[in-house]
Amino acid sequence: MIQLVAASTMFQVVSLAAMVDAGVLPDADERVLVLANGAQQPELSPRIQDIAGFAALATRFDRVVDLAELMWPRRPAQFSPRRDELPLWERLLRSHWGLGTGPVQLVVESIQVNPAIALCRIFHDAPILVHSDGLMSYGPTRNKLSLPLRQRLDGIVYVDLVPGLEPLLLREHRPHRTAVGLDALAAAFGEVADAAPELPALAAEPAAGGPTALVLGQYLADLGILTVEEEAGLHRDMLRAALRRGARTVVFKPHPSSRPSVARRLSDDAGELGLGFVLLDSPVLAETAIAKMRPDVVVSCFSTALATARYVFGIECEAVGTELLLERLTPYENSNRIPVTLIDALLVRSVPAPAEDPAGTGGQLQRLVETVAYCMQSKQLPELRATAEEFLRTGLPQQARYFRRRRLAALDLPIPELAVPDLAWEAGEPDDAEASDGAPSGATPSGTTPAGTKPAGPSPSRAPRLYPRALLRIGRAGRRRLGRLAKLGTRLRPEHHHAPGAE
Repeated sequence: MIQLVAASTMFQVVSLAAMVDAGVLPDADERVLVLANGAQQPELSPRIQDIAGFAALATRFDRVVDLAELMWPRRPAQFSPRRDELPLWERLLRSHWGLGTGPVQLVVESIQVNPAIALCRIFHDAPILVHSDGLMSYGPTRNKLSLPLRQRLDGIVYVDLVPGLEPLLLREHRPHRTAVGLDALAAAFGEVADAAPELPALAAEPAAGGPTALVLGQYLADLGILTVEEEAGLHRDMLRAALRRGARTVVFKPHPSSRPSVARRLSDDAGELGLGFVLLDSPVLAETAIAKMRPDVVVSCFSTALATARYVFGIECEAVGTELLLERLTPYENSNRIPVTLIDALLVRSVPAPAEDPAGTGGQLQRLVETVAYCMQSKQLPELRATAEEFLRTGLPQQARYFRRRRLAALDLPIPELAVPDLAWEAGEPDDAEASDGAPSGATPSGTTPAGTKPAGPSPSRAPRLYPRALLRIGRAGRRRLGRLAKLGTRLRPEHHHAPGAE
């Protein structure tokens, strides 16, 4: 049997190499690595096979083929053949990749989107194994899988980035889960670092400038999550965090898709703070830079590299801006919510990983992730409702920041006192998550106050507010109108008063 192993990033190639070394991938007569560059701007970024260290990792595979090269100028993410084209594509791929007419097994990532779905549809009778690498694998399945895919699903292999934490990806299908230990991942990253060239300007600068911080830039303004000014402010906060940690030199690795102006602006900010500034614009993984530099601290927002730095390399980490991201991510089902939640809980709130908690309360992180996942995809994970109800009643007060009151009200769940308001909804903007809040079709929250919460009536310290049930009943147009009136400071009748921050 020929095994097709798909990868869209260099990080996934490293993870797959670790999986092969750990012996967790099924045996195959021939193992073919299928590259499907997932960069948003592949024309402006290097090919995966051109990144330093790739050649060393590729020795685990018998051959390497490039789906992006075959499809050019279209991108792999745009690969969605029509049903009547599937037999033609199978003949083309078998011929072009030398697969013959024998059976094929698929090892794919991101099975919820193309090109993984397209490959599964083309090879319609191939068994499917899902591999997962980053923090998103701990979150719920984003899109419901079709029946033909569910019937061929063999299991999921994932990197144990947060030791002991069980992923929720594809949990509704009860797949066989196999974890890859961090030792195999560390060895693969070390192999890449050994093959990578020396990083420019890093040999002398840090030694002369004292403690060094590696700052990993984020790519949030172009995604519409933050404004340009807010993203610049987030990067400045990263510099201040590095300064608080005692750093004297900052090495900034911008996101591959970010604008050049980001680095120039941050260089000026570093000068104002008295920090040495080194720009690392080489096309290397953040983990490669960490392995070669061994900085004193790694600073970012919610990058997966924060988890690898802490648990793979044992380097101190600082997370900045996670609270803002928890508020800004929309809709609530946004796949980045679980990575932000994990980084905030681990690095900001100091919630221990399940495998590293001497007090035996490591289940707190698992229950937090399961509760957030249920709020994101309640229809796909109904068995987690009891866990969510219990956690929201007994969880620590500061963990209420991971939930929005409107979402909890729509699901008829207990509402912690400090739950985050839905800012976009309160401002009168359309809420795309309204139709997918996860409540059963035709159901509305009960009129009674959920257990473990305070009555929603007025209190002496603040004006009365609408009950969540009443807000849902008046419809989207009514809520927009109330939001505009509240922003103008218009006085409403007491029974219809809309206080800022109320749901």
